[in-house]
Amino acid sequence: MTTALDRLTKLHPKKIDLSLGRMQRLLAALGHPERRIPPVVHVAGTNGKGSVVAIARAVLEASGRRVHAYTSPHLVRFAERIVLAGSMIDDERLADLLNRCETANGDAPITFFEITTAAALLGFAETPADVTLLEVGLGGRLDATNVVDRPLVSVITRISRDHTQFLGDTIAEIAGEKAGILKPAVPAVVGPQGHPDAVAVLTDRAAQVGAPMHLHGRDWQVRSADGAMVVARDGAERRWPVPRLPGDHQVGNAATALLALETAGLPVGEADIGTGLASVAWPARLQPLGSGRHARLLPAGWDLWLDGGHNDSAGEVLAAWAAGDDRPLHLVVGMLANKRPAEFLSPLAPLTASLVAVPIPGESAWPPDELAAAARACGIAEASTGMDVPSALRGLASRPGRGRVVICGSLYLAGQVLAADRPAG
Repeated sequence: MTTALDRLTKLHPKKIDLSLGRMQRLLAALGHPERRIPPVVHVAGTNGKGSVVAIARAVLEASGRRVHAYTSPHLVRFAERIVLAGSMIDDERLADLLNRCETANGDAPITFFEITTAAALLGFAETPADVTLLEVGLGGRLDATNVVDRPLVSVITRISRDHTQFLGDTIAEIAGEKAGILKPAVPAVVGPQGHPDAVAVLTDRAAQVGAPMHLHGRDWQVRSADGAMVVARDGAERRWPVPRLPGDHQVGNAATALLALETAGLPVGEADIGTGLASVAWPARLQPLGSGRHARLLPAGWDLWLDGGHNDSAGEVLAAWAAGDDRPLHLVVGMLANKRPAEFLSPLAPLTASLVAVPIPGESAWPPDELAAAARACGIAEASTGMDVPSALRGLASRPGRGRVVICGSLYLAGQVLAADRPAG
């Protein structure tokens, strides 16, 4: 299977070239599998879309439904991106699907993401299931997943500044791309937003295409109260457990997921909602690394966390989480070269005792000295460089007292940490 992925990467480099034409041509050659997949919940957004998919999947599976899911990027193994009827795709099946897509495509132009998305859709069409959870890769309007004509529901999570070289430099421009998944007569659930321009663009687009919209702040609200999630809609309030995923922002994501399932006509019982919210897992999103080789590098009494966030909204939610603990916060940060460190680090600066900037091997990333300089410019006075994550953790181990360490700034760095980690003992 690795051979197939390696070959496809060489033939079709992981460049980003947003277009639907190539994808539509390949799907036609494959017999239009996108028309034969189980009913779709289509999820776009900048922050939180993967969490919404993970929560929806956990709740649906608790209700006994068979679920397909497509997410990106992966952390350790490419197969993480494709879940067939509740199980991560096996290597033999993935290799077969990739080979068939490559044969159907022939020598025609295609991107790596497009051909692998086609493989996922082909697998979904050939494997019985009840629901397909389809996460947008980038943007929405021209994303390879936007080939499903009539999903059950369109979902849009928080919109922030990211991938500006492809989606535009303003929130309004980015929101316009995300709004491209809205379809005529297909209901849309919009989660909590951080900018009025996003709300204005989404509202206008929904009206233009005739998509009934359920907008947070206008049509529904969510808050935490006494350890529960309280969702108000249509003049009534419902209480659900808070999700297992750490961070107050996950309450908004959980409410978005549950309302999306309800809007899609996929009812789930209260007990199954509780079971799903209590069991949901989504790695590298404020994930505690309580055991393993990295955690063992820190003294007793220190906590180690992993988070792949890398934009302004991610910095804000990480800071909100960190503010709930008075122990010193130390960051180990690596970021891709196309990200903006100041936007991510500025919300964290008042809370950060120290920062160590590290490289991300094999990726085009910020040089650690430049990343550390950017951190100092944001107000993090103690910002230094490290050779790698283990050396950064060893450097922190000599500090007195107790503290918290968050490895953050990139899902690619997070994947490398998880790949290298080992259970304690």
